[in-house]
Amino acid sequence: MIDEQNRLFIGGAVEPQYLELSRANRHGLVAGATGTGKTVTLQIMAEGFSKQGVPVFVADVKGDLSGISQAGEPKDFLFKRANTIGLDDYGFAPVPTVFWDVFGEQGHPIRTTISEMGPLLLSRLLDLNETQEGVLHIAFEVADDEGLLLLDLDDLRSMLTFLSDNSKEIRAEYGNVSSASVGAIQRRLLTLKAQGAENFFGEPALKLNDFMRTTYEGHGFVNVLAADKLIEAPKLYSTMLLWLLSELFEELPEVGDPEKPKLVFFFDEAHLLFKDAPKALIDRITQVVRLIRSKGVGVFFVTQNPMDVPDDVLGQLGNRVQHALRAYTPRDAKAVRAAATTFRQNPDLDTEKVITQLGVGEALTSMLNPKGVPGIVQQTLIRPPASRLGPAVDAERAAVIDRSPVSGVYDDAIDRESAHEILTKRAEETAKRQAEAEEREAAEKARAKAERSTRRSSGRRSNRQSVGEAFAKSVARSIGSQIGRKLLRGILGSLTR
Repeated sequence: MIDEQNRLFIGGAVEPQYLELSRANRHGLVAGATGTGKTVTLQIMAEGFSKQGVPVFVADVKGDLSGISQAGEPKDFLFKRANTIGLDDYGFAPVPTVFWDVFGEQGHPIRTTISEMGPLLLSRLLDLNETQEGVLHIAFEVADDEGLLLLDLDDLRSMLTFLSDNSKEIRAEYGNVSSASVGAIQRRLLTLKAQGAENFFGEPALKLNDFMRTTYEGHGFVNVLAADKLIEAPKLYSTMLLWLLSELFEELPEVGDPEKPKLVFFFDEAHLLFKDAPKALIDRITQVVRLIRSKGVGVFFVTQNPMDVPDDVLGQLGNRVQHALRAYTPRDAKAVRAAATTFRQNPDLDTEKVITQLGVGEALTSMLNPKGVPGIVQQTLIRPPASRLGPAVDAERAAVIDRSPVSGVYDDAIDRESAHEILTKRAEETAKRQAEAEEREAAEKARAKAERSTRRSSGRRSNRQSVGEAFAKSVARSIGSQIGRKLLRGILGSLTR
């Protein structure tokens, strides 16, 4: 008889395998090669948590998990597996689901602001070097001091332009801001925009409480992030999920070890989180994973190979489901050995050998018992899901979105006044004042030139005769000469008579 009181039934082995709700915040790992059944394992765990009133977040990288929103279809192989593992009350039912999508195409948009993302995660997202990261930190500091909101990519780009234009004034208080570094960051922002990241940054920003809803019947909602398109920008995908973890860590109160988690977070394609990540970021991830369990959040990493996860993180994952691994290369063989040694060994099971021989839907499992002790590894047949295997069709997805508890909350973007608008207005006002000053200066120069021209013209008239004046004087002189001659002749004539 299957007993799911305060625990999830994972599958059948020598004895039933359960995941204790009180130990789900000790995190977990679901690993295995492609096609070995990881997605179904993820699906049945999400179903189980939902049934127990625990909200779930899961990234749907291949699109298959959307079927969790629909009731499963009766099929012989599903009933056969249920009978094999003693699941007598097996039936079909949908799971309460909320669809999310960064691009707003297959679900409600997920947004955050540039400020909430912060310079550290943005530097990771933009793949900045140390100098460029320093400039980004200065941009955030100046924005805080100036009271400028950084909400979207336009805000950050305008802020960087402001830094470049005022680098001399900024250098004295905040440090050097080179135009080369600013230019490099701006180019990366353009690349990020081309990948669709502008949809992710803005408002209304996601409220984490909307990820932690339950139905009136007490079932937890499963939040499915459509990631089939998002995964094409792996840095954006991994940074976004790391931001979610960081926000949960910072905002949720301490609860210790609750009877059941407040939220369970499944991180599919987890290797992308750690690939090429700098040590500072790895340390941050390790810290979040270690401490977030006291906030009542369980994190399950889903990946192909346990070696994809750093040892410091792997050591904190208490609940393990290991699907088949293939030993085709020396590196694969090393991974098989490493995976085998992470389990609490079973004297009746050659773990290293069995890992390579597991069939689809089979796994090696080791779950923490109620006291937090890892169970002995068992070869387990994973239970069949009650929801649909495979994706929901577009019409079914649209119907789920329409009746979603957050319908209309995030669907329309809001663009309020922030750094971009304020800095643009400042630049326009400055340009207007400069233009007016230039006009006044030009007018003053023109007036001064006119006055100088007038003075020169007046001086020439005082020193020189006009044509009329010269003509009048010439006529006067001519008349005078004629009168004079007549007088002279009269006087001389009288003398000679």
